[in-house]
Amino acid sequence: MADAKRRLTAIVALLASGLAFGATDIELEPAGNDPDNVNSLQRGARNFMNYCAGCHSAKYVRYNTLARGLELSEDQLVQNLMFNAQKPFETIQASMRMDDAARWFGQPPPDMSLIARAKGTDYVFNFLKGFYLDPESPTGVDNRVLPGTSMPHVLWELQGFQQAIFTEDENGNPVFDRFEPATAGSMSAEEYDEFARDTANFLQYISEPIRSTRRVLGVWVLMFLVVFWIIASMLKKQIWKDVT
Repeated sequence: MADAKRRLTAIVALLASGLAFGATDIELEPAGNDPDNVNSLQRGARNFMNYCAGCHSAKYVRYNTLARGLELSEDQLVQNLMFNAQKPFETIQASMRMDDAARWFGQPPPDMSLIARAKGTDYVFNFLKGFYLDPESPTGVDNRVLPGTSMPHVLWELQGFQQAIFTEDENGNPVFDRFEPATAGSMSAEEYDEFARDTANFLQYISEPIRSTRRVLGVWVLMFLVVFWIIASMLKKQIWKDVT
């Protein structure tokens, strides 16, 4: 009976975690990122490979795709981004073994290939800024965007730690009010915002590397359709001009 209760509790916790990861009803600060800004994408790639790729994969993206989109030579790619791969055609894999991650964090960290398309860049941006101290959490922190997250605040050295200040509504329920700094990080608030924005920008890029090409091609297709419509209209008038 006790084992059945424990299994039921675990299932409920997993379902609640999945629902929390799938949506957020808080107001998100706009990321204001620009996926056509190559310099921002290069900084975001640096951020991801240095701070995220240890635990998170991007298994649908190849390194040579990054080189083309980020305007990097193969030497720059190998020296600056390929820390856990041997060949440029390999995909981005996490350095951590997924079975170890599942044992340590309760579930393996999600793949980041499509996270920006699934959640939006505003979600990613606010998640990176949303960690706050929580003594009741196993990791010592929680996240305002994803309550109950099992992810530790791996960027604490950059952002520092912050306290979440809550007030109460008319029903006595806690309502988030603001963050207050608890310890300083190596970056100012503005610098950390830029760091989070570049990272969200990079994740948006890898979720659709052909975005810029698709948009340019779309413009040419629309121009062709407009020209074709003009020619077709003139041809129609010429053919039907003698028909009463």
